[in-house]
Amino acid sequence: MDVELRQLRCLVAIVDEGSFTDAAIALGVSQAAVSRALASLERALGVRLLRRTSREVSPTATGLRVLQRARRVLGEVDDLVREATSGHACLRIGYAWSAVGRHTLAFQRRWAETHPETEVQFVRVNSATAGLAEGACDLAVVRRPLDDRRFDSAIVGLERRLCAMASDDPLARRRSVRLADIGGRTLLIDRRTGTTTTRLWPPDSRPATKDIHDVDDWLTEISIGRYVGMTAESTAHQYPRPGIVYRPVRDAEPIAVRLAWWRDEPPPTTQAAIELLTTLYGTG
Repeated sequence: MDVELRQLRCLVAIVDEGSFTDAAIALGVSQAAVSRALASLERALGVRLLRRTSREVSPTATGLRVLQRARRVLGEVDDLVREATSGHACLRIGYAWSAVGRHTLAFQRRWAETHPETEVQFVRVNSATAGLAEGACDLAVVRRPLDDRRFDSAIVGLERRLCAMASDDPLARRRSVRLADIGGRTLLIDRRTGTTTTRLWPPDSRPATKDIHDVDDWLTEISIGRYVGMTAESTAHQYPRPGIVYRPVRDAEPIAVRLAWWRDEPPPTTQAAIELLTTLYGTG
């Protein structure tokens, strides 16, 4: 039995919406149609994709793998339709918190001049692969290595580490800070996509941490004054915020900025994007 796109769309909708009922509403079909589509997909693949209880619906281990590939397939189909109907290609570049900071605008302008046939779109996806695994983008800007053999990447530049703090914080009066200055504070970190871990400090002087999952929440919490954050300098350029100042952490190693792609299917413009970003970071 062939796998159909409508079956994959139903699977993704069920997981994203959290129930068969909500998936049916999102897709504009009946709940029975959603149930039949999932059942036929499971029969076609010969595996169970979802666990269903009276309270929730969750993917099985196999379902998670199928779900990732389904998102990628559906994203590529959407691209195919968009390119066929618009007459030109689109290169989607994903990022989790910040794109390429102060180089973002220069990249967009130079790309438009040298590759007018391919539109660039930056897409924010707060996941470990910045949207690659989800099929939301073709290339991704990431700031830590992807430990997944499905992906390849190239370092395009380096960025300083900055400490973000409330503008009335005592440290804000300094031009720069050291790791030791932050060691006694509570640090907001994003374990999924962030570049900051307590391993930057010696074991006996590591700061307390609190988890956060979104850059807007991160900024809000820091502006109140109870926490500080540490981030790549691109965040300061992309998210200037009243009530927050950024200071260089002068004894912290820089952050490598990587451009990542699917190893088995790199976009045709991958090398051009690498070269342009490398030039921008080099001249910057």
